[in-house]
Amino acid sequence: MSIEEIIEKFPGFVIAYGLKIVLAIVIFVVGKWIVKSVVGLIAKTMEKRSTDVTLTSFLRSILYYLGMTVVIIAALSQVGIQTASLVAVIGAAGLAIGLALQGSLANFAAGVMLILFKPCKSGDFVEAGGATGTIKEIGIFATTLLTPDNKTIIVPNSGITGGNITNFSTQPIRRVDLVFGVSYGSDIKQVKQVLTDIVNAESRILTDKVVTIAVSQLADSSVNFVVRPWVNSADYWGVYFDITETVKMKFDELGIEIPFPQMDVHLSKSE
Repeated sequence: MSIEEIIEKFPGFVIAYGLKIVLAIVIFVVGKWIVKSVVGLIAKTMEKRSTDVTLTSFLRSILYYLGMTVVIIAALSQVGIQTASLVAVIGAAGLAIGLALQGSLANFAAGVMLILFKPCKSGDFVEAGGATGTIKEIGIFATTLLTPDNKTIIVPNSGITGGNITNFSTQPIRRVDLVFGVSYGSDIKQVKQVLTDIVNAESRILTDKVVTIAVSQLADSSVNFVVRPWVNSADYWGVYFDITETVKMKFDELGIEIPFPQMDVHLSKSE
């Protein structure tokens, strides 16, 4: 083909392919807007029906990426790219990427399991994956925890499902387990009565549950008492700290000795 023929056909070529490119751009822009709108509408509907926040966030991400995949394929088809071949290439690429990112796929599968079986959800205080904190979000690949001292921890989902999950938020009440040691010279009956009075004076302790106050161990240097009251889960740490402080102050007031490690050193003068 000569230069003259190329120049002669160039305007038609630009018009033909230019329109296809413009149409592809329009499809992409409009399609992206539609996907965002539909996904947003679905999310709002789920929120109005009080659907779990974690499930809503998870489905929002999945539906958005699936919708954008369809939009991109539709846009590329307008510029002459065979979508069947594209899908095949994407499938092959997906297989290769899947083999290379087995850990990420495991985290994805673990995220699905967390959403379906709900051993924990957003807002729960848990110990899982080697971390302890309040679940801020369960994502596609990782779960975000917020620690009591306001640190953010990102834990891979497979790390959570692959071990024990201790959920402190599922039960409305919890038992506070306290241990207090006194010296062997202390009056056991007096100590037990003091602990009983302290527990009875604490208004946050549930009165419909049995409180255990008993000698649990005759240790090497102390007689150990267990104090096990039941409280609402929200009051756990408040009761734990307050009773511990009150016991120390009351023992000091009454002269009840709390043993502590000590060492006697004997020096002998050599002749």
